[in-house]
Amino acid sequence: MNSVAIPPKSATGALRFLRPRERSAWRNFILALTVLAVAMAVALVSAAAAQQGRVALAAVTTAIALGLAAWVAITIVPAMARRTSLRWIAYQIDYRLTRDGVIYLGAIFVLVLAAVNTGNNLLFLILACSLAGILISGVLSRVVLTGVNLKLDLPEHIFAGQPVLAELALRNEKLFWPSFSLRVVGEPAKDASAESNILSRPVFFPYLARGSSAVQKVELRFARRGVYRQDSFGIRTRFPFGFFEKTRRVSSDVSITVYPRVEPTEQFYEVLPLLSGEMASYFRGRGHELHSLRNYQPADSARFVDWKVSAKSGRLMVREFAREDERRLMLVLDPAIASPRSGSLMRRPSASLPIEYAGRFERAVSLAACIAWHFYELGSVMQFRTPSFTTPLAPAGEIIYDALRELALVQPLLHPIADPKALGGLGPSKSADDSGTSDVFLDSLAAETEIFKIILTARPQRTIPTSLWSSSYFLFIDQL
Repeated sequence: MNSVAIPPKSATGALRFLRPRERSAWRNFILALTVLAVAMAVALVSAAAAQQGRVALAAVTTAIALGLAAWVAITIVPAMARRTSLRWIAYQIDYRLTRDGVIYLGAIFVLVLAAVNTGNNLLFLILACSLAGILISGVLSRVVLTGVNLKLDLPEHIFAGQPVLAELALRNEKLFWPSFSLRVVGEPAKDASAESNILSRPVFFPYLARGSSAVQKVELRFARRGVYRQDSFGIRTRFPFGFFEKTRRVSSDVSITVYPRVEPTEQFYEVLPLLSGEMASYFRGRGHELHSLRNYQPADSARFVDWKVSAKSGRLMVREFAREDERRLMLVLDPAIASPRSGSLMRRPSASLPIEYAGRFERAVSLAACIAWHFYELGSVMQFRTPSFTTPLAPAGEIIYDALRELALVQPLLHPIADPKALGGLGPSKSADDSGTSDVFLDSLAAETEIFKIILTARPQRTIPTSLWSSSYFLFIDQL
């Protein structure tokens, strides 16, 4: 286990190492003790003078003692009270009886019966020691849990399914007492499932010296994309005897966004060759300046054959033009999921969708993330779009994490498909209450013919504008 410890303060010259605020508090404390000691001595002189009948001296010394005590109460005590932290009173500590504690309490119950029935003093002495053990356990465990601060450091970018290394740090800010046998656990919120927790297993800290800190490396893995929150952590201990497990809750506002998986899947490997071929076909010939001539290949289009050169050379030769828009593309995710029911557009979380729709959508999101990451590694110029989110057309390294963050948060839009006959010929993708939000979104892309588009959609093929086919490659969510 890797740990970073801050050396404890030495006993010699301890005040010199304290912060100015703490030094002032210690000076006030020592001054108050000194003044009260002098007041007590003067009060003893006053008592002795009164016994000897020296009334005047007794009255003067009594007034001096009361004056010194009043001066401490008026000047020093309020200043010390203002500097005293009372946060420990507000600590919420939960108690849970352990199996060892049940056995111990059972033994105490037997001792109670035996002591009451026999009146044996030795049994009463043993019973008192046993009850004192419970009291000592409660006091020590509270001392161990107080004055401990927690900090969790997470990587900036986290992907689903990939392990990440986080740092969990505990700092013991107590001036005199160490802490022993601490476990840090993630406390789930009342309105959240355990799967949304960031810290899913306890982290053990055997010892924290006074004024020191320790750091543990924690491996975390998140199974799905989305937002993970940790509303509170629990610092837990069974010190010293293990009869009770005490947990101090520490409020937290830790929230992270987990990106979709970017590990290539079988579907990605099936799509990539087709996608590369479509892009090569689209970009070749987009320019107007002749680049070179080469031998004809079966995948080449006949319109690029140079018939004059072919006739002279006796073999088919193909013209290649300079690529003006090389590696410029737009990745589009249409989150509309077609439903076989009629009605208006409804937005529902993917967890409430039927399994088949939710599964298809998650595969589409993962495939979109893989494609975006692939072109990021190639250094392409890319734009990412959904109906509610658009990145600028820029080098993929500048917008990749914005795109992945949107993919982590995007939810399916349930798009009902009504019967065309019942709707009076409105078409298979529109209903009487729906103006075709998904259709409008894709129709708006048809005018952008200068950039190659990769579109993931559940829209029926026959409803896609013809102009989009010439500049786009479609991946249909219903077929994933």
